[in-house]
Amino acid sequence: MIKINKISNSQYTVNISSNGERLDKYLAETSDSISRTRIKMLIENSYVKVEDKTITDPSYRVKSGQRILFEELPSPKKYKLKPQAIPLDVVFEDNDLIVVNKPSGLVVHPAPGNPDHTLVNALMAHCGDSLSGIGGEQRPGIVHRLDKDTSGLLVAAKNDFTHVALSRLFETRQLKRSYHALVWGSPPKVFGKVLGKIGRNPKDRKTMAVVTKGGKIAETHYKKLERFGEDVLSLLECTLKTGRTHQIRVHMAHIGHPVVGDASYGRLKQKNLKMIPLEHREVIQNFNRQALHSNLLSFTHPTTGLVLRFESPLPSDITHLLRVARTL
Repeated sequence: MIKINKISNSQYTVNISSNGERLDKYLAETSDSISRTRIKMLIENSYVKVEDKTITDPSYRVKSGQRILFEELPSPKKYKLKPQAIPLDVVFEDNDLIVVNKPSGLVVHPAPGNPDHTLVNALMAHCGDSLSGIGGEQRPGIVHRLDKDTSGLLVAAKNDFTHVALSRLFETRQLKRSYHALVWGSPPKVFGKVLGKIGRNPKDRKTMAVVTKGGKIAETHYKKLERFGEDVLSLLECTLKTGRTHQIRVHMAHIGHPVVGDASYGRLKQKNLKMIPLEHREVIQNFNRQALHSNLLSFTHPTTGLVLRFESPLPSDITHLLRVARTL
């Protein structure tokens, strides 16, 4: 254990013996009640300052004499999970994994405001005790997530071996995912790429943003499938090269083509409405979720070695939007 000069519960002065140590390791050892993983998350989300400067790189090397302000947040609430018989659209299932078609409105795992009736609760009822435990008490079997109001394909692991293997496929970008998104306007090119680090929005910590300081590298590729009206709307196929929180929604808004219905990143403006004929405006205004759907998932099965490929058609609500868009 590194000896420190503690000024207060959340402020420290680095001793000479700690000079050159990684910031996340330093804080993990000075705050022994908090895991290094959680500390890393707090650093990356701008909750740590060194000499009054926000540091978002966990590998930052501390220097003796530096003052570190650490905003320790309450630990996430733990929920007593229970199986709940919620209908699942199972696309594929074997002894190792399960692929489901998640509907819009279903939260993937328990969180504040959604303690139960999540996909995890449904998977527990469907799979019994076979779900992988690596995801922790709150997220058994969960390898990746979809936002509550994003629909489409998601894979979950039934054992720890499969969980680790699928996680590595995500990390090494060997698991292919694509999404269909209905966006405002029309990108100038048929094929495009968006590069931009994504981190907490400094103006609204409940949302993400493309940031110049901190954040994580994010890369989204898109292909324009259809354009509607005088470039009023476009249907894009978006392929992820990284998997950041709200990545497609943030990147599309960043380039001026937010996803239709996105209340956080693509609020409807009057200039958008004026481009829609009166008889169709109500359909757009009343669409109460982002028009984003995970349409393709492809990966090599960790046990059998077979390449699995799954496709999901657009759900009825987005299909209805497209019917309206095609009349523009």
